[in-house]
Amino acid sequence: MKLSILDQSPIATGKTAHEAIRATLDLAENADKWGYTRYWLAEHHSSGTLADASPEILLAAMSSRTKNIRLGSGGVMLSHYSSLKVAEVFRMLEALAPGRVDMGIGRAPGSDQMASYALQSGPNSFPIEKYPQQVYDVMRYLSVTFPDDHPFSKLRAMPDSPNWAMPWLLSSSMGSAGIAARLGLPLSFAHFISQEGGPECVKWYRDNFEPSAWFDEPRVNIGISAVTAETEERAHDLASSRHVMRLMRNKGQELQGIPSLDEIKSMNLSGGDMEFVEQQRLKSVEGDPAMVKAKIESLAEKYETDDVIVLTITHDYVERQRSYELLAQAFELKGEGRSES
Repeated sequence: MKLSILDQSPIATGKTAHEAIRATLDLAENADKWGYTRYWLAEHHSSGTLADASPEILLAAMSSRTKNIRLGSGGVMLSHYSSLKVAEVFRMLEALAPGRVDMGIGRAPGSDQMASYALQSGPNSFPIEKYPQQVYDVMRYLSVTFPDDHPFSKLRAMPDSPNWAMPWLLSSSMGSAGIAARLGLPLSFAHFISQEGGPECVKWYRDNFEPSAWFDEPRVNIGISAVTAETEERAHDLASSRHVMRLMRNKGQELQGIPSLDEIKSMNLSGGDMEFVEQQRLKSVEGDPAMVKAKIESLAEKYETDDVIVLTITHDYVERQRSYELLAQAFELKGEGRSES
């Protein structure tokens, strides 16, 4: 089993965004030692609970603090940026961490409509229907495969290199899965966002995959939400912080930080609120290490993959690190040589 980490750089209440970023860097160092395969960073904007708006910058810092673990985005929101710029960013990351860079690309805004508008302001913004073409152009910049008569054929994504980042298209629906199949690219399915029909969506991707100049067969990993602790009860308590964060966001009341258990207990949550939290709990993997390992293996079997990326959010950064450490121990991860894609 390839076990990896997706980090959204959560900001705990009482902490700063700066502290959240430092916690991400510390966790990446430890994940490298524990034997995780990948460390992916998410992109979110104008958020009071998630600190990382520029995963590419944080990945550059991370490259000097790790040795074996693959580093990547989960993902860069391509609709905000030009294909050439994204290609050059990942060329540079590949120069900093040769042979261990992943380029996860998504089409979600990573924020609300106003932030999306601000990011795309100007005459050259890209409507969402242009996303497939943007993905295709990124790949042609990286692989230097624009046709000779194409206006971009003389352009080079720098720094030039014979190697380039491993691409993944992020998906939580048939939309991006269809793009990945049509362009012949690897698929990362966000099970933690969309559970209903996930295995069927991935199966459709495999069945309809069109071999490309870059990949001759489909590749799949899945992203899940999971928390583990020494006891099942403790894992449920720790996971409640993320569930309540999502509750408040859905109610249009985004918190200024991931709430602690004491803060949650002081909230006047209604019966409907508690029902929402329990629904979120059903979408997450929670329990002691043996329970979580068994649930992850079961999910991986349903998706027919051995490549799983785990998102863990807790209020306490030490508890989050401990959850990932217990998971590494449960899966008996090895801490050497994980640069294979």
